[in-house]
Amino acid sequence: MGDARKFFHHSEPFAMRRGGVLPGFTLAWESWGTLSPARDNVVLIFTGLSPDAHAASSEADPAPGWWEFMVGPDKPIDTNRWYVICVNSLGSCKGSTGPASINPDTGELYKTGFPELAIEDIAASADLLIQSLGIDQIAVLVGPSMGGMTALAYSLLLPEKSRHFVSLSSAVAASPFAIAIRSLQREFVMADREYRDGDYHDWDGPGTGMRLARKLGMISYRSAEEWRGRFGRDRIPAERISDKPFAMEFEVQSYLDAAAERFIGGFDPNCYLYLSRSMDWFDGAEHGFQPGGHIPKFESARILGVCSDILFPCYQQQEIADILETAGIPVSFEELGSIQGHDAFLVDKDGFGPNIREYLDAL
Repeated sequence: MGDARKFFHHSEPFAMRRGGVLPGFTLAWESWGTLSPARDNVVLIFTGLSPDAHAASSEADPAPGWWEFMVGPDKPIDTNRWYVICVNSLGSCKGSTGPASINPDTGELYKTGFPELAIEDIAASADLLIQSLGIDQIAVLVGPSMGGMTALAYSLLLPEKSRHFVSLSSAVAASPFAIAIRSLQREFVMADREYRDGDYHDWDGPGTGMRLARKLGMISYRSAEEWRGRFGRDRIPAERISDKPFAMEFEVQSYLDAAAERFIGGFDPNCYLYLSRSMDWFDGAEHGFQPGGHIPKFESARILGVCSDILFPCYQQQEIADILETAGIPVSFEELGSIQGHDAFLVDKDGFGPNIREYLDAL
């Protein structure tokens, strides 16, 4: 199987928003489609917390991407028309520089010596990649979840660089509920004795803490309505039930356990903590994103939310739309009836796909 990832290496010092300097960094990214001669057909996608840059399959890497139904020829983000770039976030462990990377100044892993990470750092580092490609303007900024925060940060740092904006299940700032959930997830990881204050090794890292954090995350990413329809009170077959006290016995428990197992083997705990905290810290109001404040100069915007999303509830998407509308920007907001909760943008192709297609086709 191929690897379509490209790597952008920035060799100059990079100052972080909350202090500290990276001596340089690498970003993993992928692209689909063809850059127009005028370089004016760029769609820049920022990801949520855990995805890599592989949003969709390609000849170079035919493996399905995390947004396979959305990106590609004749799909809602149509690569026959658009040159699509997806960037793996600074601070991640999917090819970009983060706490799991080697610090060139010491020859050792950064671990918790990595500078404090802000959403703005993710946006600013991505723009250095965009500059290296000779791209002066983004046609459409697209961001789901944490990626919506990053896209908003990008537009606030560079208010004239993007013409159109698509925000999916995101927010101007994290709600108290989301902060509470994420802080508890981080506490699970740090309370695991194998976390060792961040100085763990791959073979003995905080597996239990990461497993619990992922399970709580999965519960908050979906909705009670979906759990009810998908699992009900279905039981695990008797032969699969352990004889240990309080062993799992419901299918929903088995599902969460399997999802957690997949996650802990593929995501570095320190990277998880850094990215999680960056969402809690971000607040667009700090950049003046509020009525009458500092508003990006978009030509138009589409904001989508999901009624069953408890992590980024629809009032937060409505807030983004209201602020843009107050500034005179043509904006459309729609609350989708998906039952899949926050993760709906990943799985509800019939809800999100036509909305994005309609918006982009009209540009």
